[in-house]
Amino acid sequence: MISGVINLLKPPGMTSHDAVSFVRRTFHQKKVGHSGTLDPAAAGVLPVYLGCATRLVEYGEDFDKEYRAEILFGIATSTGDDTGTLLRQAPVGPTALEFLEPVLATFRGTYEQVPPMYSALKVAGRKLYELAREGKEVVRLPRPVTIREIRLLYRQDERAGILVACSKGTYIRTLCEDIGDRLGLPATMAFLLRTRVGPFCIGQTSTLEEVTANPATALRPPDVAVAHFPSVQVDDAGTRLLRQGQPVQALPEYGLREATTPVRLYSAAGCFFGMGQLEAETGLICPKKIFGDGNDSNAADQEPD
Repeated sequence: MISGVINLLKPPGMTSHDAVSFVRRTFHQKKVGHSGTLDPAAAGVLPVYLGCATRLVEYGEDFDKEYRAEILFGIATSTGDDTGTLLRQAPVGPTALEFLEPVLATFRGTYEQVPPMYSALKVAGRKLYELAREGKEVVRLPRPVTIREIRLLYRQDERAGILVACSKGTYIRTLCEDIGDRLGLPATMAFLLRTRVGPFCIGQTSTLEEVTANPATALRPPDVAVAHFPSVQVDDAGTRLLRQGQPVQALPEYGLREATTPVRLYSAAGCFFGMGQLEAETGLICPKKIFGDGNDSNAADQEPD
């Protein structure tokens, strides 16, 4: 079984599910998943996990994300982007966007965001977009999201480009609408490009064509998805214990400081073989996800950081 991660450049017009299906066909493998769903109309970074690496998806669920978006002021749509039905229209005067930059600054930090109806969130077991397509609207409770950075990239007539770095669960479509609300204007998202998901950046993505032409080149070791966690390199005896589901003592030379943190596990030969958890009270590293036997294709043949 092939294991690894592909930093895929999803093109517009393709669903995230379609992207996973493409990777399955290319690698002739069923065990494929992804983290961080992208809307069909959006483009950008989509981490796709293969084989044993799919067990690492949960460690990327809290990744911050970064986007470039274009806001179209003067119209509101049913979906919050330019694919929806026109709901409202208003003129955008020559001074209407004069205070755009100060308004953008008010979104820095944490604010309460109401999820859009056209989203995959579930209410009573049904996805919101399914209800929306039936013409139904339900009450959605606001949820806290964090905007770590937001700045103006350009402004031209009724359009403006913004860069946004945000926490998981942030809907950029809704953010665009909320920016319009604070300016007293209808607004919708006209373009969205995701430029980063955690450690996965757009400058290191592979296109569909590149993956098709040379699948092996696009595949990266599984541990790139958890490179933000500390690593330990254990001896052969410790590796055997961890593979058998037994904990090992965290030695001072491991340099682990934060208790209960996930830990990348490497063998004496430098092969990544899973994830452990440092327990505060006992000082033990407990195995959480152990892969293969250390000789299969999911083991990284590089030294830990």
